[in-house]
Amino acid sequence: MPLSPEILVQAYASGAFPMADPEEGGAIYWHIPERRGIIPLDDRFSPSKNLMRLYRKEPFDLRINRDFEQVIRNCAELRADDTWISEEIIQAYCELNRLGLAHSFEAWDGDELVGGLYGVSLRRAFFGESMFHKRTDASKLCLVFLVEFLREQGFELLDSQYLNSHIAQFGAYEVEHNEFMFLLEQALSSVEA
Repeated sequence: MPLSPEILVQAYASGAFPMADPEEGGAIYWHIPERRGIIPLDDRFSPSKNLMRLYRKEPFDLRINRDFEQVIRNCAELRADDTWISEEIIQAYCELNRLGLAHSFEAWDGDELVGGLYGVSLRRAFFGESMFHKRTDASKLCLVFLVEFLREQGFELLDSQYLNSHIAQFGAYEVEHNEFMFLLEQALSSVEA
């Protein structure tokens, strides 16, 4: 069954997300981790002082949804031989973007896209999918930009799917599946962001 916006929305609302398996011709598998990575939206979010100093200097033009497809394609190219972002996933998320449910946060240097991240938003939950950079700290600045935007818009949950050392440096942490589902249910039952 091809990915559709309806299937993706239902999956995210149920705590699942898709990944393509390059070793199986891009077959889509649904993932529900036992432990879920969360990036805090409160004062536990802790970018370094140097990064915040750089953020305030505005070395790049930070934008939302200027070129969603270019962001997701750059994320896919990071690991071209072993990526979980197949062409089917790219097309499905571009459709979500056209419907206003997927968003990219981007760093531009003139006309050059130098970093970015993308994810899915449902009510007051944002599900981070992937990020890339071509310039030092560009993706980190996009993450700070994302968190500031989500705070301003009253979001309650920033899901990072898995915890890794890159996002752990910002105060990200893991929760058990049951706790994640509780947080997700709260964010989805809140008034639309």
